[in-house]
Amino acid sequence: MSADPFQLFDAWFAEARAAEINDPEAMALATADALARPSVRMVLLKRHGPRGFAFYTNEGSRKGDELAANPRAALLFHWKSLRRQVRIEGRIERVANEEADAYFATRARDSQIGAWASDQSRPLDRRETFEVRCAEVTQRFEGQDVPRPPHWGGYRLVPERIEFWSDRPHRLHERRLFTREGEDWTEGLLYP
Repeated sequence: MSADPFQLFDAWFAEARAAEINDPEAMALATADALARPSVRMVLLKRHGPRGFAFYTNEGSRKGDELAANPRAALLFHWKSLRRQVRIEGRIERVANEEADAYFATRARDSQIGAWASDQSRPLDRRETFEVRCAEVTQRFEGQDVPRPPHWGGYRLVPERIEFWSDRPHRLHERRLFTREGEDWTEGLLYP
């Protein structure tokens, strides 16, 4: 058994990148609001390592509101072709502005424009309204770099628990659980 869940994640993630046809970095993000009402959606992993698992979004979106009210979350990677999943639970911290700026600069220009034009998760009267806003933002930044909007940033889930699940015949799956204790990790097994 490995004493480092991040090394194991790196190995599994590399296999997923080689095997998954679409979006091996896709992960379900589960949040809850201040009243503990849960919500889940797919987001993309953009950076990971011992500091945690980072993703980016509109901070005024539903997930942004929920993370502000309750800065704890869970992630789930499901790599069907490998018959594996990884569950991660922990606290949320904000990504530094410099890190968010650097990532935003790597996004496709249309994605940058969309980040400015979208009031993510808010009601939209009709599609044309959003398309007009995109056109206006495109014109606003014509001939120049698109800066990161002030309402758009990154979050990092700092893990306290990481579970590696492997499918086995007859539902006799293998579940390896890493639990953080201070700066160290302990590892154990869970019944399937």
